[in-house]
Amino acid sequence: MKTVCGIDLGTQSCKVVVYDYENKHIIAQSQAPVGMIAENDGTREQKTEWYDEALKICFDKIDTAAKSTIAAFGVSGQQHSFVPLDENGKPVYNVKLWCDTSTVPECEELTKLAGSEKKIIEKAGLPMRPGYTAPKIQWLKNHKPKAFAKLRHILLPHNYLNFLLTGAYSAEYGDASGMALFDVRERKWSPKMCKLISPDLQSWLPPLLESNAIAGKVSKAAADLYGIPEGALVASGGGDNMMSAIGTGAVRDGFLTMSLGTSGTLFGFSKNPVIDPTGSLAAFCSSTGGWLPLLCTMNCTVASEEFRALLGLDVKAFDAEAEKAPIGADGIVILPFFNGERTPNLPNGRASVNGISAANFNRENFSRAALESAIFGMRIGLERFNELGFKAKEIRLTGGGAKSPLWQSIAANVMNLPVRVPAGTEAAAMGGAIQALWCLHSNSTAGENKKVSIKDLADEHVALEGGATIKPDKKDAAAYDKAYAVYSRYLRALSPLYK
Repeated sequence: MKTVCGIDLGTQSCKVVVYDYENKHIIAQSQAPVGMIAENDGTREQKTEWYDEALKICFDKIDTAAKSTIAAFGVSGQQHSFVPLDENGKPVYNVKLWCDTSTVPECEELTKLAGSEKKIIEKAGLPMRPGYTAPKIQWLKNHKPKAFAKLRHILLPHNYLNFLLTGAYSAEYGDASGMALFDVRERKWSPKMCKLISPDLQSWLPPLLESNAIAGKVSKAAADLYGIPEGALVASGGGDNMMSAIGTGAVRDGFLTMSLGTSGTLFGFSKNPVIDPTGSLAAFCSSTGGWLPLLCTMNCTVASEEFRALLGLDVKAFDAEAEKAPIGADGIVILPFFNGERTPNLPNGRASVNGISAANFNRENFSRAALESAIFGMRIGLERFNELGFKAKEIRLTGGGAKSPLWQSIAANVMNLPVRVPAGTEAAAMGGAIQALWCLHSNSTAGENKKVSIKDLADEHVALEGGATIKPDKKDAAAYDKAYAVYSRYLRALSPLYK
């Protein structure tokens, strides 16, 4: 038996899958939680030792025999989070996360240094937003000057796990393009963006690798620590959204992936760069050789989880309550900005419940409004895709909410597109496994020199749930057009409070 291993380091946990690619099934999987430091000023941080610990726990949970079959590894990681290391690969400070919103002053500072937001978008394809990596580095420079003085390696979480496995520093185009330090059109580090922070910064960034390239091989130290084969290939890896695109099969023009997790993302493969002058869509590179325009909201399943906990309901009971309510929740609209928001750009945003009256004040409407709020946020992105000429054909739904029939129906009707759901629950880890297989096939030193495209591999290895397609209902889609218009009015009215 031959296998590949996908690893996904998310915000809340680390997950590992071992995939038998000859028989097309997962033979082992595990996960371990990762904590978070949260403060009222928007700080959201983690420690590298928590990543070290979680990865070891995951591998310790997997049978030794299964681990011995692994020929290659592919690592997915949360995008944008800043892992600052010294010359010896030791952390100089905590990992500042993608969802950290404490860097608003640094965004303003870097935008001013660049000349304008327009100039940054023209060069990097991204506006300077708190979610991206560059302002986090500037924050370290401004607030922790002693730590910044020791900084010699700037990594993202997936780069860091590659470093733990191989001892080598590397980066990959897709994940790198989300740092606001990258020239998206030219697919290289941007000297101009780097120099805004420090003349030395570009030298602290790792070398860039193609998506099917080898980042390194499992070192003896990693093999001994994790019980995995020494010398096994480690692929270049990528950001969680890029790996989810592979793991859901969204590797062709017109296919969108919608991920319903703590954050919500909507993204699709494009053969050409898609630069949004408004900054609503991020102009990322893909991990399959093209580009991956992407919308990110910082509050997706957050509202449903918060209201579910408040009402004391489990997931099934919460969905059952929501199903009792009409489309549009009888006029109740939730703006779900529990963690501030990235799109729209409201880092100081707060959650609110709107449209309450004596007639509609019930848990069914609250439940439905919480679910709908997540998908209304995604529709903002779909409208920008349409305006920029991206012709969407189908949505692949993944993440925590993807298995809910109600959420599937809401997604299909709010977006007015057919929805399909991949059979596996771990799209990013599965994407890592498929990328590992691509790396294995692409490099003759691996002994499996087969020229196979990532599209062919995704077609072969991404199974869809029951083969069923959830199609939008014409009447329900029209009702959601009206409900979305109400949501948009509240958003326009309240946004000025959070600027």
